[in-house]
Amino acid sequence: MRGKFMLLVLVAVAAGAVAAPAPFEDTMGQRTLACTSCHGREGRAGPDGYYPRIAGKPAGYLYNQLLNFREGRRHYGLMAGLLDPLSNEYLAQIAHYFAQLDLPYPPPQRVDEAPEVLQRGRAIATNGDAERNLPACAHCHGHALTGVQPNVPGLLGLSRDYLNAQLGAWRTGQRRAHAPDCMAEIARRLSPEDLGAVTAFLASEALPANPRPVAEAVSAPAPAATRHKGRKAAPPPPPAPEPPPMRCGSAPLPAAAGGRP
Repeated sequence: MRGKFMLLVLVAVAAGAVAAPAPFEDTMGQRTLACTSCHGREGRAGPDGYYPRIAGKPAGYLYNQLLNFREGRRHYGLMAGLLDPLSNEYLAQIAHYFAQLDLPYPPPQRVDEAPEVLQRGRAIATNGDAERNLPACAHCHGHALTGVQPNVPGLLGLSRDYLNAQLGAWRTGQRRAHAPDCMAEIARRLSPEDLGAVTAFLASEALPANPRPVAEAVSAPAPAATRHKGRKAAPPPPPAPEPPPMRCGSAPLPAAAGGRP
């Protein structure tokens, strides 16, 4: 009888151990599992390239894309449904969480294109085309094409299919942004051949050693010219280049807690 009693006690203890729930940690990593189920572990990108990398992108850029999906400037039903009940403040928290992730990139995509096509894509991305009033991608997306804080994303480390889809969406109006919608205008100036060349170059280009977005450039005022006895005043240094138009299509991150405007 005693043996049966001890057996029942052991069974009850074992059942309780199995039924005990695992401890739950309320972290942003836990809360954003709905994001990483498509965008890959820690936001590194989905395996097919359709869902882009979001880890390490500028917080302002991520915040604006969340707004654009929620408010219909970008179209994907699953994203819109997930974001519809969320406040601007919470969207900003999600954006900041993914922006601070510093994770390695995979090797660049292998693209089957002729060398002259890749060379044309590189020329447009780095120098633009003055004859068509087409600015270089590097003018806004940074010299290394890794993005500029706080609102301009990097263009490297993305699949060619994704880049083609986004530029095509800008051309047709399926993707929009706050005015002035700079990317829509630029995408419409690209011929289909040049668009393909640019995306081939971007998808196949290796990332630099530091792939993080660079800080936004700020023009410092030129120092006043000084005059020394018996000498002509030294000419002022040439003005610093104006920072590129980095706020095209952007809304500012919310500075304080609050709901939707």
